[in-house]
Amino acid sequence: MIQNTATIHRQSGRPGLLAGVEAAASVGGWDMAAKRSGSDIRRVRRVVDSGEEEASMIGRYVNRAVDAQARWSKPFGEFNHRWLTALFRPIRPVKDFLDGTWLGHPVHAAVTDVPVGAMTVSIVADLIGQPLVADVAMLLGVLAMVAAAVTGLADYADVDGNARNRATVHGTLMVVTLAVYLVSLVIRAGNPVSRTIPILIGIVGYLLLSLAAAIGGDLVYLIGTHVNRHAWRGAGAKWIKLELGDLTDIPEGGPTKLKAGINELAVVREGDRILAVHAQCAHAGGPLAEGSLVGDAIECPWHGSRFRLANGHNVRGPAMYDQPAYDIRRAEAGGWEVRRQAS
Repeated sequence: MIQNTATIHRQSGRPGLLAGVEAAASVGGWDMAAKRSGSDIRRVRRVVDSGEEEASMIGRYVNRAVDAQARWSKPFGEFNHRWLTALFRPIRPVKDFLDGTWLGHPVHAAVTDVPVGAMTVSIVADLIGQPLVADVAMLLGVLAMVAAAVTGLADYADVDGNARNRATVHGTLMVVTLAVYLVSLVIRAGNPVSRTIPILIGIVGYLLLSLAAAIGGDLVYLIGTHVNRHAWRGAGAKWIKLELGDLTDIPEGGPTKLKAGINELAVVREGDRILAVHAQCAHAGGPLAEGSLVGDAIECPWHGSRFRLANGHNVRGPAMYDQPAYDIRRAEAGGWEVRRQAS
């Protein structure tokens, strides 16, 4: 699938460049054009391929540069994780609010659009000679950056490994960017005769903001941080056999890890009442079958997200998405069969 997608993407950039050349070769009577078309097509393709490779090389260089910061980002990230965990543990509802459990969407991802837009307006206003608009937009952008930082810290508390290292670089760059914008704002507040210096500082801040935002975007698009782990899982309209393995029947209590087709389920049984959710936590892929039961919910052993067993609804963060839940019934041929519930 990845190779096919890459091929489609690569081809989609070429029709406009190649259509005229290839058409020339196909028109009857254009013998000379047809003779030259082969070399022309190869030349155009080399240009297109080199441009695509240069673009992908930029991404590789940025990724290598970010990964190279692990020498300081790893210990700094571990330090931050410790104090953030201690900070948010006694105020779990506040963290859930900052994560976006109530919204069903990461709050940080939505808030980060505000400073980028505000700082863009500020630069444009500076360039067209609208100092008041530029200064107000920059002030709003700085306030939005603070809000984005607070929501980002809530997300940051739950990442680990390479994602934490990259998030540390992202966050550090954002703090530096915020400091640069504050310097520009202080100079602007003094009503200087010449605004050249604060404008130039603002442009530097915008470049840093763009780089930090790109690294933050890679946390989602490259690593998959805070992506719903069941985003590509089909709704399932058919009943599927529940495989019991070495078990003769679904055991009492639970959660018990069982399999239905390619899906692994966390199954809980209380007499004739049998409930099941997918065994992979929607938040970060934690093993729900190794979790614990809390009332009518199952709790993930990794980050403590809770999902209601009856319908998979998210009742506690840091998860922002519901968990796939499954109906279970006796099969006519014996045994059990399951089907995913409608969302």
